Amino acid sequence: MNLNNKSAEKKEGYESFPLYIVFLASVVTILIYGLGFYILIGISIWIGILYLLYCLRIEFMILKRSCVNCYYYDKFCGLGKGKLAPLFFKKGDPKKFAQRELAWYTLIPDFMVNIFPIAGGIILLARDFSWSLLAIFTIFIIISFGGTAVIRGQFACKYCKQKEIGCPAAEMFEKKK
Repeated sequence: MNLNNKSAEKKEGYESFPLYIVFLASVVTILIYGLGFYILIGISIWIGILYLLYCLRIEFMILKRSCVNCYYYDKFCGLGKGKLAPLFFKKGDPKKFAQRELAWYTLIPDFMVNIFPIAGGIILLARDFSWSLLAIFTIFIIISFGGTAVIRGQFACKYCKQKEIGCPAAEMFEKKK
């Protein structure tokens, strides 16, 4: 395959995302959850465990509400969840994915995955400052916001076929040209 065909394939969207993108997206997610857990166990092991359970609940709800109706159901998707959805739920309809309404307030539960460790990190740093905690906290913030933005903007959403069918997140986040 020459470079021109490969470039054209990307612009149209991937039928199934390359494994390196699935891997990168999965690593970013695992790092966010892992670093968030590490920060929050500084307050209490139980808070850390509750945080992981919350993250698991968020992932479960994404699979249930979005992934079942996604074009990438049972395929390698850019966010690493397409192959997980069939393990738990039956396939839905990609057109239903496009019909979902998305508003900023509906994203609050997703944002809380980042907010809980940020709040915990601030509390811990104010209570008992340490350079190592500050470093971990900084890495968490960079990965949570920068890493997620790069994965979605440069690797996943940019080449997603579901966006062609309809995606409320794409409509919400992409700038109108």
